[in-house]
Amino acid sequence: MGFVAASLTTCAFLPQAIKTCRMRETRDISLWMYLIFTIGVSLWLGYGILIGDYPILIANGATLILALVILIAKIRYK
Repeated sequence: MGFVAASLTTCAFLPQAIKTCRMRETRDISLWMYLIFTIGVSLWLGYGILIGDYPILIANGATLILALVILIAKIRYK
């Protein structure tokens, strides 16, 4: 169940990351939301490392990469 939940919540960010990279348009994306979200995902990743939980590690590692792509694009294309 953990891997299914992790896959779905991580994959939810893929369309936004792809659209952001293709369109280079980030006007409608909240900088603060992605900044706070990225910090939260980083903390979840750290927690997953501490307890050795693979669904948490994999999901938050992948989500962190996607969130960083969007966050960096938001800062870069502002």
